[in-house]
Amino acid sequence: MSIEEKLKDLKITLPKAPDPVGAYVASKISGNLIFISGQVSMQPNGKLITGKVGKDLNLEEAQQAARVCGLNILSQLNKICSGNLDKVKSCMKLTGYVNSVEDFKQQPQVINGASDLISSVFENKGKHTRAAVSVNSLPLGAAVEIDAIFEI
Repeated sequence: MSIEEKLKDLKITLPKAPDPVGAYVASKISGNLIFISGQVSMQPNGKLITGKVGKDLNLEEAQQAARVCGLNILSQLNKICSGNLDKVKSCMKLTGYVNSVEDFKQQPQVINGASDLISSVFENKGKHTRAAVSVNSLPLGAAVEIDAIFEI
């Protein structure tokens, strides 16, 4: 089954790849690796999921924000792969940043929102290494930001 068919089977519609909000590129290829810049929790309607996890958002809301980041990662990946996600051999790594209160300790569970998405789309090719860390703030007040590395 192609990745396009898999997305349809999972009822996933990729949003438009968000434009960078600073002096950087959204994605870059080096050799057989694709680096995807940090994708924040910007929803397809343009509304950003903001706030501190553990104060303004609960775990489930934060996981949804991470899933939104994952969808944006897939959109950037699809764009740089010229619409052919079957070029992807492997998801190598996700690094997730959670804008959370000082005593919040469930960053890994938050980032599972994106990890589960990537794994469901790419199956075994979607299994990846990962870091999930807490931060004091994120650009634009985003709740979650995630960057990624893929092999093609």
